[in-house]
Amino acid sequence: MVSYERFSEKTKMAELVISNPKLMLTLSRFGIELGFGDHNVKEVCEKANVNSTFFLLICNLYSHPDFIPTSDDIDSVDVKTILSYLSVSHRYYVEERIPHIEHHLNRIIEACPERFGNTLQRFFKEYKREVANHFRYEEETVFPYINSLCDNAQEKKFSIHEFESNHSNIEDKLDDLMNILIKYLPADIFPKERIEISLDIMDLSSDLNCHTLVEERVLVPFVESLERKCYENK
Repeated sequence: MVSYERFSEKTKMAELVISNPKLMLTLSRFGIELGFGDHNVKEVCEKANVNSTFFLLICNLYSHPDFIPTSDDIDSVDVKTILSYLSVSHRYYVEERIPHIEHHLNRIIEACPERFGNTLQRFFKEYKREVANHFRYEEETVFPYINSLCDNAQEKKFSIHEFESNHSNIEDKLDDLMNILIKYLPADIFPKERIEISLDIMDLSSDLNCHTLVEERVLVPFVESLERKCYENK
């Protein structure tokens, strides 16, 4: 069994972030700003009007890939909080992270021999479309279904298992993009920028993987519990 120390409400927020700098990516999604001094997680979350239990779930998932929330952890979180966090994350990926990578990738594409440039451009365009479709499905089908369960007004013949079985890992294709950048482009094409964009892609892939863990280990179990309650009441 993997042993690790879970973050708690008493953990100093600065210590939490320093222990895993990737957690800084999540702060803005919660509306938490830097400059929290020596305040602990509970104090910072209260000031930002953030559910500290859910915040800690996210931090533990980001920091410990083997972390599995307990049923008590999940039951203590409001579904609206989960959906809000996921929606904010979607916007971050689509409006900030992916355009940032695309901007730097376009410089490389312009300097590439045509066959390499066309391959990169086509690949990234297809990846963007896949990401957009993935998030659109969640925002327009899955999330409304969950809200209908909460309102006890579920009508669609849909279940969270359908979402789970069709849930693709959109970070997987980033590995293919990395292979193109690292293995196949001529060595003299923006070597420093290729290293920088490769690191950006690895960060995005890691962030998307954590995003997937939130959906699979928090959202899905929560909705499964909701579905059971709805069926029991019918």
